[in-house]
Amino acid sequence: MLMRIRLIVAGKPALAYAKAGVDEYLKRLSRCGPYEIVTVKAGSRDEVSARLLERSEGCHRIALDERGVSMGTRAFAARLGELAARGDIKTTAFLIGAADGHNDALRDASDLLLALSSFTLQHELALLVLLEQLYRVESLRGGSPYHRD
Repeated sequence: MLMRIRLIVAGKPALAYAKAGVDEYLKRLSRCGPYEIVTVKAGSRDEVSARLLERSEGCHRIALDERGVSMGTRAFAARLGELAARGDIKTTAFLIGAADGHNDALRDASDLLLALSSFTLQHELALLVLLEQLYRVESLRGGSPYHRD
């Protein structure tokens, strides 16, 4: 992908297994293109949403929210491919809130609400699942046998 991918999350992963998984997928993704994680300070729903909006200014915003649209891996890959092909999107930012989720202002300012699952996921697990899916998308794009339908 030619566009940058920025994952903006509230708080750093503290769970050892989540941190190890995040590190592993970031290492794998580092060979695929410009991926970065930006951490904002945790706090109330409104404080975190304001920080996420501030750090994603000028980006195409995808907020992770269990009320968002659900899609399979191939549809997700196609969506990211379409965004990259547009040429006017330099950075896509995935926004992951803290324990209280996103406020309405952030949802309204987002270009897409994406559900990783209909379950509510702890934010560290949501980050790990998203990174794995981004790696899966890259493997599809590169023709790797990692993804199996």
